[in-house]
Amino acid sequence: QVQLVESGGGLVQSGGSLRLSCAASGRTFSRYIMGWFRQAPGKEREFVAAMRWIGGITVYADSVKGRFTISRDNTNAVVYLQMSSLKREDTAVYYCAAATKLLNSDYARSSDYDYWGQGTQVTVSS
Repeated sequence: QVQLVESGGGLVQSGGSLRLSCAASGRTFSRYIMGWFRQAPGKEREFVAAMRWIGGITVYADSVKGRFTISRDNTNAVVYLQMSSLKREDTAVYYCAAATKLLNSDYARSSDYDYWGQGTQVTVSS
């Protein structure tokens, strides 16, 4: 059974930074695609960033490009989301997800992700 556990969320002022972590266990993740999604109150879940565990290809939503960085620690099977220059509109529950394959290489398609964490709240205040 695959388990994904997020941590690192919290309250931060606008312009500040946070680093989210996603600890993965239960499988060998070398062939997985790891993604971060977020869901704000009253809104649909949206893609934030993704990367292939092997090769390190990264993809970002336009709204976070240049501010967020996804990375991994192979030894400890942890995926990070470093968030900088945070804005109020970044407030959401952030979810880590893992996919074994993607349809049409669409990293943003949430339905292609097989495993999800429980989410961690990020709140950005003005």
